Amino acid sequence: MLGLIPSKQKLGLMVALAAITALVVAGWLWGQSPDYRVLYANLSDRDGGAVIASLQQMNVPFKFTEGGGALLVPANQVHEMRLRLAGQGLPKGGLVGFELMETQKFGTSQFQEQVNYQRALEGELARSIQSLAAVTGARVHLAFSKPSVFVREQLKPSASVLLSLHPGRNLDPGQVSAIVHLVSSSIPDLPVANITVIDQNGSLLTASDTSVVGLDPSQLRYRRDVEQGFTKRIEAILAPIAGSNNVVAQVTADIDFTLTENLAEIFTPNPAASAAVRSQQSTEASTAGAGGAGASGVPGALSNQPGAAANAPIVAASGAAAHAGSAGAAPANTRRDSTVNYEVDKTIRHTRQSVGGIKRLSVAVLVNHRKLVDQEGKTTTKPLSPEEIEQINALVKEVMGFSKERGDTLNVTNSAFSVTEAEPAAEVPLWKQPETLTMAKDIGRYVLIGALLLYLVFGILRPLLSNLNVPDPNENRQAAVETEAAPAARHPEAESNNLDAVKQLARSEPQLVASVVKEWVNKDG
Repeated sequence: MLGLIPSKQKLGLMVALAAITALVVAGWLWGQSPDYRVLYANLSDRDGGAVIASLQQMNVPFKFTEGGGALLVPANQVHEMRLRLAGQGLPKGGLVGFELMETQKFGTSQFQEQVNYQRALEGELARSIQSLAAVTGARVHLAFSKPSVFVREQLKPSASVLLSLHPGRNLDPGQVSAIVHLVSSSIPDLPVANITVIDQNGSLLTASDTSVVGLDPSQLRYRRDVEQGFTKRIEAILAPIAGSNNVVAQVTADIDFTLTENLAEIFTPNPAASAAVRSQQSTEASTAGAGGAGASGVPGALSNQPGAAANAPIVAASGAAAHAGSAGAAPANTRRDSTVNYEVDKTIRHTRQSVGGIKRLSVAVLVNHRKLVDQEGKTTTKPLSPEEIEQINALVKEVMGFSKERGDTLNVTNSAFSVTEAEPAAEVPLWKQPETLTMAKDIGRYVLIGALLLYLVFGILRPLLSNLNVPDPNENRQAAVETEAAPAARHPEAESNNLDAVKQLARSEPQLVASVVKEWVNKDG
């Protein structure tokens, strides 16, 4: 059958079959092509080359976005590749850490070692800061002073941190304080006051000195937290009574941020019962009178010898003689000195008043009317009774720690709420939902492939096959010539009738007659 197809139709058929095959293969590859996701964005040239080399070793397909801003890999391998590359220390983010100390060259001077150590320390700190979710990049600059033998001339080190945050992200004061303390704890003798943190917009993120007179953001935040705490507690305790949406409370707190320190040194007299003796000293001296027996005789060894024994018995004088002897002797002089030292009773008091005490609270509570539903399902409102209002007052006073001496005030009001009917949220049309768009993309892909296949089959291949059944006009004419000429050759009596017709055909179609004659000659040969 293919031998009867002209050359042009054969060529068209082959082209159509090739196009259909190519389209089927392309559609299959398109359907099987993986969905690429971002592996890393904004890679440096050095990190990008290292990551690509690692991906090539692992036979992982990859491609770049337009402009080379991001590196893409198949979606089902994104997390696996990040973990495997992190195990290899990639990407390094253009920063060098303590691995710089592993490549020290022989003959490196002490100054170069110190510079490399400082670079490594800065890189490690920057890597630690970059691990925060809101930070996309960080640079740390350290300033060390030269050591001095004089203590007064030694300067403390300082540090500055430049942060690049993700679009739409910011750091709260607590996170900034955490970064400051992280850097301070990593450098010996680095005070927190010597650390400066700024963002990519040049905004100073470190808190200002709180000793400066003015509003302190931390004090305002503390006041707001105290007020919100009381508000939540009041609404929580009244919610079971009036309903969660039927109570509104507002609290105003007067906070005392005054810092007061008192130092007192008190001396009190020592009571006799509790006197504490530190030291005691006593001195006693006695001197004999002028008429008494004193030292006599020539000084020397002989005068110090005792006298000879008496020959006659000693008889004590009695009566007036003895009295006269004692009266003639002069009295002796006696002196006594006594010194007693007592401990001094001393009291030292250092009093520091706590900061942030509550000076006064003002609380306002608004309670909605009670809702009643009758048997017909109709909803009505009713004010609270005085007993219920008094109960609410008592509960709120207990929660807020009401103090009349402190000057606290409380106002509870019962009123009907003006509730605005909430408008129903606009439903997202089905054709705008992400799931629908994703499914439409997948369906459209296969519909497009099917449409192209149908077009090739019914638009190109089917017409070519239909033309195969249509006879060629030249072949019909050749068959007619053979039909008309063959009887003339076989029947001499009909030659006169067909001769004119053959001549006329030869004049009008000389090439066709020549081809017939040529075919006859070939058959005869």
